[in-house]
Amino acid sequence: MCQMEKILLPTQNIRELQSVAPASSSTEADASGGDVVITVTVGATVPTGFEHTAAEEIEEKIGVEAKISKDRGRIYFPITSDKLFQVHHLKSVDNLFVVVEEYDHYQFKESKEESLVDLQQLASKLPWTDALEVWKLNRALKKKKGHRKGGSGGKAKPSSEVSDATAADTEQQELPQAEVSAAEGQTKTEGSTDAEAYTQDSEEAAPGAKVTKFRVTCNRAGDKHSFSSNEAARDFGGAVQEFFQWKADMTKFDIEVLLNIHNTEVVIGIALTEESLHRRNISHFGPTTLRSTLCYGMLRLCKPQASDVILDPMCGTGAIPLEGAIEFNSSFYIAGDNNDMAVNRTVNNVCHIQRRRGDKGSVSGLPIDTVQWDLCNLPIRTSSVDIIITDMPFGKRMGSRKKNWDLYPSCLREMARVCRPGSGKAVLLTQDKKCFSKAVSRMGGLWKKLHTVWVNVGGLHAGVYLLKRTGAVFAPPHSPEGLRGIPKLGNSKCVNY
Repeated sequence: MCQMEKILLPTQNIRELQSVAPASSSTEADASGGDVVITVTVGATVPTGFEHTAAEEIEEKIGVEAKISKDRGRIYFPITSDKLFQVHHLKSVDNLFVVVEEYDHYQFKESKEESLVDLQQLASKLPWTDALEVWKLNRALKKKKGHRKGGSGGKAKPSSEVSDATAADTEQQELPQAEVSAAEGQTKTEGSTDAEAYTQDSEEAAPGAKVTKFRVTCNRAGDKHSFSSNEAARDFGGAVQEFFQWKADMTKFDIEVLLNIHNTEVVIGIALTEESLHRRNISHFGPTTLRSTLCYGMLRLCKPQASDVILDPMCGTGAIPLEGAIEFNSSFYIAGDNNDMAVNRTVNNVCHIQRRRGDKGSVSGLPIDTVQWDLCNLPIRTSSVDIIITDMPFGKRMGSRKKNWDLYPSCLREMARVCRPGSGKAVLLTQDKKCFSKAVSRMGGLWKKLHTVWVNVGGLHAGVYLLKRTGAVFAPPHSPEGLRGIPKLGNSKCVNY
């Protein structure tokens, strides 16, 4: 069990943080603090179910091993400050934060009052120095790249308060804007040197500068806590405010302190991202636009190779093929949909990326094309596609469960026709698991289910299915072989979804 009382490492001079100025050298390595290199733990939120995929990307791009948290959708990995810029190149993570301290088995008191007093006292005992230094280095990096114009942009993250009744529910609550005093009689421990050094150095570096603004966001999951996330954020945030003499501000904050509580696991961190990294590529959204991080996870699952022809027959806004064309650009992508509005959104999103790349001096185009078609009668030659990857209608916000019983068998059969026998693959996302499994079983051995990743999509429990196209010969539905394979299919007329 990790104890709350901790011996802090010797406090580094916080003046090193101020040495990172926006007008300094443009090299990313220089922004890491020159010769002063520290090692910290960075946490990342990832699409639920794709934790292992994110860990693979981190090992591939950064060269370190990531630890997957007991709290689904979070991973942790070590990194040195001179390589901090690399974390922003990751495509499978939503949000990033630097870990101040973590407790695997935090002992909460039985009463609410005692638990909240413990959280108040914890603020002054934490080793803030390295995390604050990394936060400043990260801020300098983003200023150089033009990602930050000061403050948080005035945009607060949405928060929600849910019932304490079940462990499956998660709470997220921010510190109320009203100033909150720490518990009476609270005294600063040896960790107070962190606050004093940070505050003093900020005043010396920028005379007359405004006080640092902050907020605390508490993410809590579990049913054995005597307090709510609101109460935890309020009391812990009040202690942080007292310790650093910062000012609470829910919208125009400079620093976001994270208090993540999952049963007995407690992680305190400082946010490195102001908005989720999944907000990329898409400028024209549809009713069911997939997050780019989820698209990336699906693409990694099918392992695109150079010269592969990759098809998204129900592209919606084009989120999947766009992510592929940018990150796996040795393949060629065909995005199609039967809805003209969806096709227009995809075209607009492709043009938006092209303009953005052009503004940065890139003259190369994207390996992607867009088509409007009937999903069940694709204008594509038989056995000519290497990978099919798409987000199928769940029957919730798009289509209906009843229509899926006709749509799924028809589209799976057409996908089998255009996919290369023996080597072709399909990665299909759906929440209608019963209908999908039944449809696959009726394909006459054309598809083999290899792997399923269970994910959370907008609060819905869905599956990402990896299928392999078998070597079975495709037979037209009206042939004797085709009728034996799917006895009730009839013709291949597709329904509108």
